[in-house]
Amino acid sequence: MKGKRDMPDETRADSAAATAKAGQRHAGRAVSRAAADWIAVRRRRLSAGELGYLPVTLVLAAVWIIFQSLDSTFLSPRNLSNLSVDIVGTGFIAVGIVFVLLLGELDLSVGSISGFAAAVFAVLNVNNGVPEWLALIAAVLTGTVAGTAQGYSIARTRVPAFVVTLAGLLTWNGLMLAILGTSGTINLDEDGLIAHLTGYYFTDAGVGYAVAALATALVFLASYLDRRRRRAIGMPHRPLPTLAVRTGAVAVIAFGSAYLLNQFQGLPLALLIFLVTVAALDIVLRRTHYGRKVYALGSSVEASRRASLNVTAVQTAVLAVSGTLAATGGLFLASRITSVSQNSGSGVLLLNAIAAAVIGGTSLFGGRGTTWSAVLGILVIQSIASGMALTDTPTAVQLVITGGVLFVAVVLDSLSRHTQQAHGRA
Repeated sequence: MKGKRDMPDETRADSAAATAKAGQRHAGRAVSRAAADWIAVRRRRLSAGELGYLPVTLVLAAVWIIFQSLDSTFLSPRNLSNLSVDIVGTGFIAVGIVFVLLLGELDLSVGSISGFAAAVFAVLNVNNGVPEWLALIAAVLTGTVAGTAQGYSIARTRVPAFVVTLAGLLTWNGLMLAILGTSGTINLDEDGLIAHLTGYYFTDAGVGYAVAALATALVFLASYLDRRRRRAIGMPHRPLPTLAVRTGAVAVIAFGSAYLLNQFQGLPLALLIFLVTVAALDIVLRRTHYGRKVYALGSSVEASRRASLNVTAVQTAVLAVSGTLAATGGLFLASRITSVSQNSGSGVLLLNAIAAAVIGGTSLFGGRGTTWSAVLGILVIQSIASGMALTDTPTAVQLVITGGVLFVAVVLDSLSRHTQQAHGRA
């Protein structure tokens, strides 16, 4: 018999081409099977009431399509860049709300804490000459202490969280007015550290693409390690083609965003800090014992107590996280306008933060939601606000539309819960 070395060059080329085509067909079938499996899993989850990010994604797409048709500059690099910075302040507060909602509770004090923390920074830095970095740490710790005090009170007294945090809303707002004094408004240094939080952009296009590549690689690595761990202990795991499709989708979003942002001023520092924080807190919730305790407590407080979970510690920690993120959000909001006033933390800030968490898919009944829910939710709300501003639509209409989206989200959450209960999943 003749081996491959004895074959004519034309025969070897044909064999190699056939092998390559067979490999391509095999890869194509693998991707098709992965896509079919993904669709089948999604169908089963949807029929069981697990809607995931589908509703908010459809709403966001509809909002973008409508406003782009009304004003062609809506999806321009400039507007999308401004939008990516505008979501950060309220987004931080909304992420803290997600933690509280996972317990089945509600924190009404986050708006006041954000304003109080910003006022602490302004008074320390501007009025008393404390270095910015030290005043910033003090402001964030102010939110941590406020949240911890509320969380411990809720856990020890078992008074509903909305009552305790309603008292906190009044208390922290009063303290903010007291320390601001009669001046009412304090202007921040426009070239200072706080101003740079929302005013600095990485103008080098390579930075945006590098961040996109790193994010894509980390998503694939995390998914692959999770798959290998599950496979090693005999648990259900995703096939490699599914991971490839998922990573490809992340890559498209990441590199597409980097390209659009680079068309204007580059990657905003505020957006980078926000997304890194959201990703880190998502890992904390889904990959740590603390996160599992939060979900367990949100599913059933009594069952958690019987399982010997330290309910007091978990509730206190969750409210501390909420207070810390509220203070951080307050600093970013102050950075956006480079000032702190008696109106800081007031208005529709609290309502927007809660609405963002709920619209993004976090359940009001506890035990279901992620930090990325807040990102999608605040993106919807801020997109509506941006579109309304471009089309000169009255603020009243914006509130009506946002309220309508929130109502639909709450109804879907309730229907989803009933469906899951019918399927024995809740």
